[in-house]
Amino acid sequence: MKAHIESLVEYMQYLKELGCDGFPVQSRPGQDRPAAFSVPVPGDDQKLSMENIRLAVEECRKCRLAGTRTHAVPGEGNEKTDIMFIGEAPGYDEDQQGRPFVGRAGRLLTDIITAMGMTREEVFIANVIKCRPPDNREPMGDEIEACSPYLFRQIEIIQPKIIVTLGRYSTTTILGLSQQTRMSDLRGRFFSFKGAKVMPTYHPAYLLRNEKDKKLVWSDMKLVLQELGRPVPAAKSR
Repeated sequence: MKAHIESLVEYMQYLKELGCDGFPVQSRPGQDRPAAFSVPVPGDDQKLSMENIRLAVEECRKCRLAGTRTHAVPGEGNEKTDIMFIGEAPGYDEDQQGRPFVGRAGRLLTDIITAMGMTREEVFIANVIKCRPPDNREPMGDEIEACSPYLFRQIEIIQPKIIVTLGRYSTTTILGLSQQTRMSDLRGRFFSFKGAKVMPTYHPAYLLRNEKDKKLVWSDMKLVLQELGRPVPAAKSR
């Protein structure tokens, strides 16, 4: 009995670290939050696998976005990779398909990865927010707070050498900075997060509107390749 109780206590502490407690959540004033959510029971090591994270994300009801999404977008790619690309949130195409970066911005990200001499299957691609905000609005603070533990668990499992943060929201979430921090003040140099080196750079959606800055992103990616000990292609991403 004592062992059972200790195991239960450990599991409840685990859920608390993930951002939930396994019991119905009461809405705060001004919040449109569903009444309850669930997380799959982890294995004996008290650590979620990537598959269980996917299931948890698809069933998640931790914030208002659960009520407006078509599909949750857990992320995809190689769990043994040295490099993760982390964006802000799914857009329309991602919400329809349940996959990250598959719209216009996603095609540009794929071009960048290809120019680096890799494929999407070799890297891991995820977002801070796993569900599309309505009308592609910016994520709200409580949505980031509710959803980011899933991303942190993914980083814990993958243990990448390099994390490329795409845009302001992913960068400030990973680095714990104010959302008012300018990307121009951060890109082009490495930061640290839980044993990984973080390279902030512009989001592909930004590059679609500001093509002149593609050269800056390519400069950032060359630094990433050098850090990984990979050859740097002569031609830049188009």
